[in-house]
Amino acid sequence: AVVSTQSNGSGTVTNNIQKFYCKNNGVLYENDIIQIGVKTECRSNLARLALFYGNKTNHPFMNFKPDVSASPALSMAILLQVKQVDSTVEAGAQFQQMVNVECVSDFDEQPDLNLTFFYNGAPQSVSIKLPISINKFIEPTEMNGEAFFSRWKNLSLPAQESQKIFKAAHPMENSDATKTKLIGYGFQLLENIDPNPDNYVCAGIIHTRSLQIGCLLRLEPNKQAQMYRLTTRSSVEAVSQHITNVLCET
Repeated sequence: AVVSTQSNGSGTVTNNIQKFYCKNNGVLYENDIIQIGVKTECRSNLARLALFYGNKTNHPFMNFKPDVSASPALSMAILLQVKQVDSTVEAGAQFQQMVNVECVSDFDEQPDLNLTFFYNGAPQSVSIKLPISINKFIEPTEMNGEAFFSRWKNLSLPAQESQKIFKAAHPMENSDATKTKLIGYGFQLLENIDPNPDNYVCAGIIHTRSLQIGCLLRLEPNKQAQMYRLTTRSSVEAVSQHITNVLCET
């Protein structure tokens, strides 16, 4: 699911927003004239994004305005503190902009970056999402099988569970790739605790200012059908649903 973008720069446009659910650093967006990179550091309910803007051309960018914002609903759940930047980006130069984020309560949207500037006299615009999502505030949590299944049973209300069955996008034999994805998303992978050794079992705690949300996950492969069943349980219905939806698509 690539987010649509507008840019008057011709040529290839790359938008990697979907990949950033499971990684923190790299190129977020690129076209013929600009590259936008991200480096994310998270601790508890706080995150810090360094946005890197790279001018790939022989002309300066003038009147450079990156506007970072959140929808009304999202701005109730996260607080953004955005550092101001210079309005000129010299030819071939790169500079960074810091964005501090506090997670106040659970959310399922992402902040917006709307960038406008002039290149060689022509107005340019880029509109993308920033890779801040609820999983950036997950603390991986180690526990034994007894503790996991005891908590799993305690979260058995229909509203606490979200489940989806979906087709495998990659060869199911490559269990390392699946493990890397689950760990990259933020969970602790709990090995050797499920009665079925093919299943993946994970645990984590989401840190918000208002509360901590325990979150458990079970991914069951059906190799014959090349399908997965993903079950997420947490004390907050919207969190279970959001995590299941994202991991099915990632």
